[in-house]
Amino acid sequence: MVTAGKIFRLDEYLPQSDIAQRLKGYRVETPLEGVDLSLVTEIAELRASQNMLEGVISRDVPLTIRRRDRTEIVAKTVDSVFSFVFRRRRVFLIVLEKKPVANMVANMFSQVIFLKSGRIVEARISPEVMLNYHNANSDAAKVVFFDDVDIPNIKKLSLYGPSLANTSLFTEYLKHGNIWYIVIAHRKTGLVAGITRDAVVTIFSRIDPASFIRFSVEEIIPLIEESEASKPERKA
Repeated sequence: MVTAGKIFRLDEYLPQSDIAQRLKGYRVETPLEGVDLSLVTEIAELRASQNMLEGVISRDVPLTIRRRDRTEIVAKTVDSVFSFVFRRRRVFLIVLEKKPVANMVANMFSQVIFLKSGRIVEARISPEVMLNYHNANSDAAKVVFFDDVDIPNIKKLSLYGPSLANTSLFTEYLKHGNIWYIVIAHRKTGLVAGITRDAVVTIFSRIDPASFIRFSVEEIIPLIEESEASKPERKA
């Protein structure tokens, strides 16, 4: 079973207690036009621990069901696990969902916490840090995708197989693009994990939400922090 998630960052530091206060008891009920049905979005199971604030966002999604010669609209409840992680005056958000839904959840949290969108943004891993991470795990890399390719009419390049770093194609592709996505067999945990530069994490091994979050905190967030530390400071 594949488990996907994405890591975001808040554009300013807020204490754990402030975020908890703004999320606690959140519930919105939206009537669905044309039918006697309301869709509920609420935050449940909010719990704080050292350096983390975790919970579940529960959303009603409308579904159209065909029944004989007529259609009916019903609501399906979808639960998404999330975790705010507090590290060195930075706050990260992990949402266990595929990319489009994770983006939607991050935008919703931005509205709830900051009363405006754009305050929770994508976390990024720089091409240099991504390459260093690959090189440190080159014997465990199974898939590598390259983007920013300078060859006309070619947007992405990919390699599959063992010992990719030892191939001439890997060296050639690095001359023309940057590593965008890698899949590795993680030595410490034994997990097979895919990672993109916009901090989408896909675990191809069986894993529970708590272990997914732990892997993201221990393995991926340090790559984001390293990337941010290496950015040149903006001039005033």
